[in-house]
Amino acid sequence: MTSDLSPRSTSNVWVWWVCFVLLLASALNYMDRQTLSNVAPRILVEFQMDERQYGNLEWAFGWAFAAGALFFGILADKINIRWLYPAVLLAWSVMGFATGLVETYENLLLCRLLLGFFEAGHWPCALKTTQRLLPVDRRTLGNSVLQSGTAIGAILTPQIIKLMLTDEPGSWRPAFQWIGAIGIGWVVLWLLTIRGNELSPKSAPTRDTSGDVNADRSFWDSVLSREFLVLVGVVIFINTGWHLFRAWFPLFLNKARGYSENAMLDFNFAFHIATDVGCLSAGFATAWLYQKGGLSPLLARKIVFTVCAVAAGLAGLLPWIPNGPVLVGVMLVVGMGLLGLFPCYYAFSQELTMRHQGKVTGTLGTIAWLTTSPLHPIFGEYVKRTQAYDQALGLAAVMPLLGAGLLWAFWPKPQPTSTP
Repeated sequence: MTSDLSPRSTSNVWVWWVCFVLLLASALNYMDRQTLSNVAPRILVEFQMDERQYGNLEWAFGWAFAAGALFFGILADKINIRWLYPAVLLAWSVMGFATGLVETYENLLLCRLLLGFFEAGHWPCALKTTQRLLPVDRRTLGNSVLQSGTAIGAILTPQIIKLMLTDEPGSWRPAFQWIGAIGIGWVVLWLLTIRGNELSPKSAPTRDTSGDVNADRSFWDSVLSREFLVLVGVVIFINTGWHLFRAWFPLFLNKARGYSENAMLDFNFAFHIATDVGCLSAGFATAWLYQKGGLSPLLARKIVFTVCAVAAGLAGLLPWIPNGPVLVGVMLVVGMGLLGLFPCYYAFSQELTMRHQGKVTGTLGTIAWLTTSPLHPIFGEYVKRTQAYDQALGLAAVMPLLGAGLLWAFWPKPQPTSTP
């Protein structure tokens, strides 16, 4: 097969620039997603919603995300990412913008559903890109740059909202519209960065792919493999912890712990700075353990994943932690752990197959969201009745430890003759 990639595709500077552009896309993905949770106290009042109805918004988002993950995963293996990616991002930006215009709960629910469907296309496109551009030993770091954008988006969102919120009931609406409009700028940047055939499914990568031992594995061989079954458990466990915190942490601070709106936004700001630090640290730690520590990429990744799972599991202590510096410190460590898990998981998933990475990513995403999304209304009903967030959030954050156990117990050891 003749490669259609340009010579600059071998340039480290260009490759890491692409990773930075992916970071920006992740930031926009989470800015559009997290705006709702940051203004949730106001929306509950304006739309006369209870926690169960708020949970239904997250449920609709999650199930639509599940459908979109599979749909766009299939497309990512067939369509040039240069065109698919900006189309997806523009579509979710439109839905984010439209959320600021809704007047009824039903329309809010519809916007949330369509936002979830189109946002799901981000991950197959992004992971297909890092898989094609980075060798095995650098993918965790590349994925950490990509994933850190979600934390940056979550960091920026409460600050943007603070600048826009006033005492007026509808002052939350412009935040959705401004954040949605930013997507147009990213589309232009992407099209200027990626040339016509550089990410085409018909073009072969110019880098060495000897580390991709399953590069030519078929889709069905991939999803029937032991590795895939392990990742099904892993992705469910880490998504349970992360997405319950992502959606409910602001309400936990405001309604359960009594933080004011400004204090809640500031705490959420600090929490997501910690998630960004944890995400990038996971990538750099994995690279260091491989390059300086002499460990295989697989072992380095397992160790970092486990450390992150232990950090996230500290949230199990929430029922016994009072407000104040100790709560802040523990939550920052928890945030570092929760997001640091994902770059490792993505790198594991990229080892299953190269030709069908989009479908594999989409299938895992569909399974994760179908499984974890129904937890939101259950969570909402629980806190509606008990007003107790601590136990449920603590249990969710302990789940990644089970994922670490699966990786150590069942992930196949590399063959002695394979290249790391």
